[in-house]
Order: sequence, then C-alpha cells, then structure tokens
Amino acid sequence: MPSSPNPLSRGPRVQSFQPPQGDLTIMAGSGNPLLAQAIADELGIRLTPCEAHQFSEGNIFVRILENVRGRDVYLIQGVHSPVNDNFVELLFWIDALKRASAQQVTAVIPFFSYAKGDKKDEPRVSIRARVCADAIEVAGANRVLTMDLHSPQIQGFFSVPVDHLYGRHVISDHIRKMNIENLVVCSPDVGFAKEASDFAKLLGTPVVIGNKMRKDHSETVEVLEVIGEVKGKNVILVDDFTITGRTLISMAEVLKKKGANDIYAAVTHGVLSKGAAERIGNSPLKKMFMTDTIETQIDPLPDNIEVISVAHSFAAAIRSIHDRTSVSTLFPEKRPKK
Repeated sequence: MPSSPNPLSRGPRVQSFQPPQGDLTIMAGSGNPLLAQAIADELGIRLTPCEAHQFSEGNIFVRILENVRGRDVYLIQGVHSPVNDNFVELLFWIDALKRASAQQVTAVIPFFSYAKGDKKDEPRVSIRARVCADAIEVAGANRVLTMDLHSPQIQGFFSVPVDHLYGRHVISDHIRKMNIENLVVCSPDVGFAKEASDFAKLLGTPVVIGNKMRKDHSETVEVLEVIGEVKGKNVILVDDFTITGRTLISMAEVLKKKGANDIYAAVTHGVLSKGAAERIGNSPLKKMFMTDTIETQIDPLPDNIEVISVAHSFAAAIRSIHDRTSVSTLFPEKRPKK
C-alpha cells in the first residue's frame, strides 16, 4: 500500500478563509442616540435608520428601516437605566440584525451595568454578568465592544471576541491639559488600586489608596483611612463608575482633613441615581469628570460636573476592528521615564 503523504511536504499552509468585509454600518439603539451619532460623525458615515417602541404594558418592539444584508453592523446600545429595558432591547436588536442577514453584528455596549454581578460572593446568588453574556451570544452577537467593565475578567464570560476600552486614556488627556500642579491620583479603595496605578502612570503622578467598608447593599460606605501622603497636594479621585457619589464625597472629606488642597474626581460611567448630582454639586469636589457613556441623567448636572466624550475612542476601535488591525495599539499605556 502507498504510504500516506507527509503533511509537511504540501508547501505553504493555506490561510483559513475569512469572508470579505461588508459595508461598515452604525446603528443606534434608544440607549445612546447622541453617542452613536457622534461615533458615526467621527467615522464620516450616516446612522442606519431604525426605530424602537415600547408599548403601554412594557413590551419592546424594534425594527430596522433599511436593508442590512451582508453588512458589518456595529450596534450602539448601553445597558444603563432603565437597565432591563435597555438590555432586552439590545438582545432584540441583535436578533433582528441576524434575521435581516447582517454579515457580522458587533454589540457596542458603552456601559454594561450587570458587569457588577461578576461573582458568587454570597450564598444562593446569581452571577448576573455571566447570564447576560450567555444571552448576548445566544441572540447572535459575533463580537462585543465595551468600555471599563467593572472587572476585566468578565471578558472571559464570553466565547466571542471582546474588545475592552479604557476611559482613563480620554480622561487623562483632558486632565493633562489642565496642568494641575502637585497632582496625586487616589483610588477610593484597594479594589481599584491597580487601575488607579495605571491612571497615575498615564499622568506621571504618585498614587495613594483609600480604605473603605461597605456593610450591605444600601450603596453607603464608610471611609476608614488613606494610605499615602496627600498634605499640600491636589488630588484626583478615580473610579470606574459612581452611583450615589457618596464614596467619592466621603473620600474627599477625609482627604481635606488630611491636608489636601483641591479635590477632583474622574469616573468613566456617571450612573448618578436620584439626588447624586445635587449631592456632588454641594460636595468638596472642585470638579468631577465623567464620560458620555451614559447620556440620560435623572437630575440636571451641577456646574462642577464636566462631561468628556469617548466618541473618538469608540470610532477608532470600530475602524480598527472593521479594518482588521490591532485595537490595543490605539490606546498604548504610557510609562514614566526612568
């Protein structure tokens, strides 16, 4: 019998087939219409027309108003308040796009609220982020693009590719232009210490760490101590999101008692529940920076809250994904000079 051919003698290995790229298409769910328009403007394309409607009993209806067959669609839909409505709408949009024969559907989720449910830290609780990840995949998403997940390891809950952007690049660029002297970055707790350290590296400043205790689910905290020197320094508190503002305000009060000068804060996601905006407006915070990942606010924003757009970051990532180039090279981590 003739021997089997040696697979190593067959010449160059043929690359696995990749389907041709479809037309780049941006669609806006009802969660982030302004951010979606800003992203489309950055890319120089128009938004694909669509509509979402909620009936009187809460039933959600979505419809795409033009042909998307063979297109690569990037659906902009955050999962913020009303969280469940926005999440279900996200699933319906993905399903509608797949049934309309879109070639690839990327769920662009500026803020993924259920990322906070990333572990089973109490008996008989759900790992909500994992359930949501499964639902997004079952609905038909081919890829996910998001910003500042509460825990980066949530990317592992998905079996489809996840591109994870960081708001600190945009925020630090803005702060750097302010030329604040004697600046120190402060993490409000040990859990955010690594991210605060990365923030400090971008700004080229020292980092200090707060120690807080949360006794229950009431969204109130007690700040116990600050690890590091802040006397005579200007301090910027950094976190991935704030809901009530109490953690940042409590930390700002402690920093003032420790002799800090001006206190700033920077968060990627300004969730801001009822009363939070007024609370921050009356706080020791000189200025709080947040991005536009959440564009609908319950209360008017006070003068000391400034919104920074992340449209350029998302647009750059979308263009890179569509062109099949590296996303990570768009947002390099700057290191201090030795």
